[in-house]
Parts: sequence; C-alpha cells; structure tokens
Amino acid sequence: MYKISLITGDGIGPEVSESAISVLSTIGDKFDFKFDLTKLSAGDKALEETGKALPDETVETIKQSDVCLKAPVGESAADVIVVLRRMLDLYANIRPAKSYPHMPALRDDIDMVIVRENTEDLYIGKEFSLGDSAVALRVISEAASKRIAKYAFETAKQRDSMKKVTCVHKSNVMRITDGLFAKACTAVSKDYPDIIFEEMYVDACAMNLIRQPEQFDVVVTTNLFGDILSDESSQVVGGLGMAPAANIGDNFALFEPVHGAAFDIAGKNIANPSSFLLSIKMMFDWLGAKHNDPKCIEIGTKLESTIFDLVKSGVKTKDIGGNATTVEFTKHITDNL
Repeated sequence: MYKISLITGDGIGPEVSESAISVLSTIGDKFDFKFDLTKLSAGDKALEETGKALPDETVETIKQSDVCLKAPVGESAADVIVVLRRMLDLYANIRPAKSYPHMPALRDDIDMVIVRENTEDLYIGKEFSLGDSAVALRVISEAASKRIAKYAFETAKQRDSMKKVTCVHKSNVMRITDGLFAKACTAVSKDYPDIIFEEMYVDACAMNLIRQPEQFDVVVTTNLFGDILSDESSQVVGGLGMAPAANIGDNFALFEPVHGAAFDIAGKNIANPSSFLLSIKMMFDWLGAKHNDPKCIEIGTKLESTIFDLVKSGVKTKDIGGNATTVEFTKHITDNL
C-alpha cells in the first residue's frame, strides 16, 4: 500500500487533480495497485484561508507519505515548491522533453532529459539592497555539483538512448562558480567511461536546443540555467501541456506538471491534463525503482503508451486546439489503460 499525498493547487489545479485521481483509481482497479491518496491544500487559496501558502498540516502529511503529487499553484508557487525542495532535499529536478504525435514539436525524434541541480545557485534567495544597488549571492558547492552530475550519468546509463551527458555552464564568464560546477561534472565523468561526456556554454545550448534538439540526450546544469533551458525544451517539443517534472531526493520525491495554474481557463473544463498524467508516469517509474516493484514500472509504461496512442489518434483538449474537454480526455485514458 503506497501513501500518496496530492496538493490540488489553484486555477486549473483542481481540474487536473480530478483527472489524476480518476486515472489512479482506474489503475488501482485494473492493475490491482493498492494506494491511499490524501488531498492537501497549498498555494493561493491556502494562503487566503490559513495565512500560510504551505500549511503545517500539509507539510506533516507529505512527510508521512511515500510520494507527493503537486498540481500547479498560483502566485505563491515559490512559497510552496521551493520550500518543499529544500525542506525535503529534493536535489534533482528532472524534466523530460519528448516529441509526441500531433504536437507542434520542431522534430519528431526529440527525446532528452534535463537534470537540474535543485537546491543551490541564485535560487537560495539571498538578495540584499546595498545603497542604490541590489546584490544576489550565488552558491555552488562541490558536493551538490558532484551529486547532481552522478544523477545525470546514472540517468544516461539507464536510458535507451545515445548515452551522452552534456554539462551546461558559463565558466568563461563565471570562472569560480561555474568553473567549480564544470570541474565537478568532469571529475564524475571519469567514473562513467561508457557515457559520452561533453561541455557546452549555456548560450550555445540555448541556440542548439532549437537548431539541433535531436543531438541532446541528458543535460546536466545548475539551478537557474536549468529552469530556463527546461522551459525552452518544453516549447521545442510543442508546449508545456505535455511536459512533466520530478523533484527527486535520496529518500523522497515530488512530481508535478510543468505548466502553471492557468487562471484564464480555470473552471472551463478544457485544460490538457497530460503534463500531470505524465508526471504520474514518472512517479510510477520512481516507485518501481525505489521499491523494486516491477508492477509500478509496468503501470508507468502502460500509462505513457496510452497517452501516446491517444494523442496520435488526434484526440486533444480544447486548450491545445482539439475538441475534447478535460473530463472527456481523461475518460479516453481510463477506457484504454
């Protein structure tokens, strides 16, 4: 029995959460997958009702669960996800970018993963006013850099791909911080002689993601660069609606869609739930690996193939140019699992 905590979020969050619950319930029935799901509040609505974007009871329930799913939240997102990443030491942000049928990808053979260090860099939030200037501290440590590099190489080793890791940095300008990151990745690469290793400056990477996206396999980079490049990679494969994400630590993981709360379409039953559902696929992969549970691996594979076949058949929600509602799209998934 797996304990799953679910932050239902703001905007379209509750709608895609209901889609997730429906899919998980069907998986429970069809695959005899036993789980206990608890819905939790965090985000703008929680802030309005409790005075905290991340209420204490939500945090405690998450800590007692095996894994967490998080729907998108609103303006208070940083007070939710950034806090949880640091609190739970979810040091690896994993963002796959893959071409799907009938989506406006630049090419149909894109299949990459961006592995982003999730706890350091400018996102530690150490900013100060200094006279008429503003100063931000950037922290890059050898330990965190080697840890994320190892995760990237292990990811490349497990993928059915070209087995390549691209270390992205800007050490020609930020010689000390990015220099340390580059040296750490290079040092770790020596332990993986069967994995191709290359380095690339972040501006060149941004260009090549558009020019030659099929040449990337696993990209490892720092927090800020990873945030920007992973959003770019999502657009390269057709948009945020098909982009899942994972925040993974040694003992816990949180899975979420890449897109935001989309308040402009909230309540209209037209939001594409695929990003959240593909995040659930990543959850099953993680549970399967962590608990040596082949059933979870099987479920994750089946869920992704079902989504793939559905979009290949031309079924899409109204927010991405199709005719299906969120509920109808979800029913197609549950009927075909």
